[in-house]
Amino acid sequence: MSVRVVVTGLGVVAPNAIGSAEFATALREGRSGVRAIEKLGELGFGCRVAAVPQGVDDLAERAFSQEELLAMNSSHRFACLAALDAWRDARLVIPERGSDEVDWSSGAVLGTGIGGMDTIGEKVVPLTDSGRLRRLGSTSVEQVMASGISARVSGLLALGNQVTTNSSACSTGTEAILEGARRIRSGLARRMLCGGSEGASHYTWAGFDAMRVLSRIGNEEPERASRPMSASAAGFVPGAGAAVLVLESLTSALERGAPIHAEVLGGMVNCGGHRGGGSMTAPNPDGVRRCIRGALEDSGIEPREVDAINGHLTATGADPREVRAWADVLNGKEHPLPPITSTKSMIGHCLGAAGAIECVASVLMVRDRFVHGSLNCEDVHEEIAPWAHAIPHVTREMPSLRTIAKAGFGFGDVNACIVFRTWEE
Repeated sequence: MSVRVVVTGLGVVAPNAIGSAEFATALREGRSGVRAIEKLGELGFGCRVAAVPQGVDDLAERAFSQEELLAMNSSHRFACLAALDAWRDARLVIPERGSDEVDWSSGAVLGTGIGGMDTIGEKVVPLTDSGRLRRLGSTSVEQVMASGISARVSGLLALGNQVTTNSSACSTGTEAILEGARRIRSGLARRMLCGGSEGASHYTWAGFDAMRVLSRIGNEEPERASRPMSASAAGFVPGAGAAVLVLESLTSALERGAPIHAEVLGGMVNCGGHRGGGSMTAPNPDGVRRCIRGALEDSGIEPREVDAINGHLTATGADPREVRAWADVLNGKEHPLPPITSTKSMIGHCLGAAGAIECVASVLMVRDRFVHGSLNCEDVHEEIAPWAHAIPHVTREMPSLRTIAKAGFGFGDVNACIVFRTWEE
């Protein structure tokens, strides 16, 4: 029998809230984190709104030394704050600075989509091009390298097990959680910190704006800019932030009396092979269906047991195809499609952090038995209309909610789907 894996800690730095308790409240209230960004207008972006966590620098000033702060860009700060929050939430002790003790049974898989683009754009390129290499300082490499976030967290928490960074576009955060769960399942680790982080930078968002995949219709009303599943959806809203989940073997969690937020039943990661309509920027529909179906099989559950869906749902042309895939797998014609919602309607698309933040949202919903509303889709897309009844527009209390499926489908035709269940002793 494989080891059962549970979630014992939650940490989140989201555009609409920081901390899991405040994030849960924001989800219930339908609070948007999308705001106007003056810099984007100055630079001539078509999209002049974004979803960025607020008050992070003040929190970082209180949490880290000046030496540590000098080596942290925004992605590092988001990731470290979320990791420390999750560690404390799991009732684990943060090691003292200077201690030589190493936690050999705990590790981390913390992903990012693009990484230290702010450091590259603001420091590395201009200082290198102007011949001022000495001004780069000694920390530019660790801020630029993708694995900087997991390495930084390992130093804060003295992690001695596998510490790595994955990168699979928009499926990164979900994939990271599955990778950590598999390591625990196989008996190679006692606990793993898993999730993703993405820094806030116009350098990161510029390419997406040039592709015209960012929303240009919400510049005057930022909170209405992110419109997943809507007929008037016009692209995603760029976002930033981080989320970290502490995953732990059930035996370990019970032995130390840890809080258990939910159980990870299983999941699936695959690629559509850029065939059947799949490409660098579009998913192969068969790959999506296979990913969802594989996640259910790995979890040992039937389609009818899925009580709610937290979709990828970005407010692009892929939304109708995604909803249809969920319906195909979950027998949407024979059985009503369960409630399906998009956390991105409140927090935009946080790229490599999206799956992690949305997994925290999924755990909160399955733990507290509610589904948050999907904002700004009163005008449901005509291809999604057959399943309009399944879309909650405001928070829906669900006392019978036990199982939720969360998916991420990313550039490169890569897919990840994970299944959480309410913990019942």
